[in-house]
Amino acid sequence: MQPQGIVTHYRRYATGNVLVMLAGLVSFPVLTRLLDNTQYGILGYYETWVLMAVAVGKLGAQHAILRFYPHDGDAVRLRVFSTNLFYAPLAISLAVWAVIAAVLIAVDRLGGLGQGPVFWLVLMIVPLSVFATLVENVLRATESSRRVMFTRVGWRWLELVLMLGAVLLLQHSAVAAYGGKLAAAMLVVGFYAHWARRNLVFSRQALDLAVTREGLVYGLPMVANEMIAVALITVDRVMLKSITGDFAVVGVYTIGVALAMQVTMLMNFSVFDAFAPTANRLFNTEGAAAVRALKARILLPMTYVAVGVAALLWCFGTDVIIALSGPAKAGSGPVFSVTGMVYALQPVLLLAGYGLLLEKRTTKVLLLMCGALLVNALLNSWWIPVFGVMGAVYATAVSSAATAIGHCMWVPRSLLTLPDLRTISISASVALACVCLAWVSHMFGLRPGWERLLFGAPAFASMYGLVALSLDSRLRGMLIQWHRARNSLAC
Repeated sequence: MQPQGIVTHYRRYATGNVLVMLAGLVSFPVLTRLLDNTQYGILGYYETWVLMAVAVGKLGAQHAILRFYPHDGDAVRLRVFSTNLFYAPLAISLAVWAVIAAVLIAVDRLGGLGQGPVFWLVLMIVPLSVFATLVENVLRATESSRRVMFTRVGWRWLELVLMLGAVLLLQHSAVAAYGGKLAAAMLVVGFYAHWARRNLVFSRQALDLAVTREGLVYGLPMVANEMIAVALITVDRVMLKSITGDFAVVGVYTIGVALAMQVTMLMNFSVFDAFAPTANRLFNTEGAAAVRALKARILLPMTYVAVGVAALLWCFGTDVIIALSGPAKAGSGPVFSVTGMVYALQPVLLLAGYGLLLEKRTTKVLLLMCGALLVNALLNSWWIPVFGVMGAVYATAVSSAATAIGHCMWVPRSLLTLPDLRTISISASVALACVCLAWVSHMFGLRPGWERLLFGAPAFASMYGLVALSLDSRLRGMLIQWHRARNSLAC
């Protein structure tokens, strides 16, 4: 695929994620104002368990779908793929979920545990999310970025309407919010089921457990990896609750991290949604050199953007929280600033060190995540009693950096492509100069919140971008090339 293909896919995924983020920017201030810290803490607490359950329920099939999709379009191979790498893992997952659900219901009834309604809503949403994820990864494997964009955006805005409607009209609680979330998932799964029935053919004659086993062998280590990735998010909240005994502290942390996840959607998910399928195809057809060339082309603008976003968050992160959630939630500002900076910079190293999955070295990926989780937990136990909620933030920053550096150290040298020294030095120097100017000028006397965001942040971003463009001719040339390519496509 030509570089313009990557740009097109990224533009679609980024556009979709921006629209998803806009939905978050609508729901975030409403939910943080309607739900107190305790209710918001409960919402965030159970959300992490949903992520964990879905990670297990997928059985790693989403990774096998991306890695083994038959790109040659042969009808027989597509039927074998659909039967053994989509429907068979889905059937296994649903069977396991049904057994677990029956056991949980029996234990709750016989043991008198009296689980709350949020728990049962979480249980119901898991299989729906598993099915939706598998269908979406088929779409990603076929590089149907337009359809993925529309379905993601439609789901998120439908979820927004139903969640906020339930909270506003029924009850200001996490139960109402989750009820709306479940209703949205049911509607979207209905659409996905219709698409799968028309495009993914199941055939008893094509059923081959050896193919299913091959997919599971590749994907199951990634199940543990994804669980640990979710645990990296979960462990902060669980240990904050365990050490402080206060859901309000969890709420302060959750508000900041939830907003920082919007940075991840744009800087991480959008890039890898576009990059991973193309990298798989290039590696299989042209080899490691083609993947390195693709990385080098992406890392140049990506590094400038990541450093610029990190600097913006350092200066204006707390203002975002104040503007969206009010001064009462200002305590989440430093959480958002630091975590957002980490989420902006980490994808640069993850892309540079991408290649372990191409080489099918899933065990090494798992070991890296295990190490990150261990570091995070140890630092949480040490720093939360000392620094409070910021101790969890610092632990996240260190463990995230360790994961990214580990990928660069363990990836085969034939696939490693780091940002060049010129890009790093220019972006870091310009960002540092802008931060110093903002600090010396006291943000030009602008008041915290919307005033700084509307006037200070655009001025900061423009200054950073113009100076970087003036110092790096490669960046200017790339922008001119993209502009010309878009104009030629428009004509």
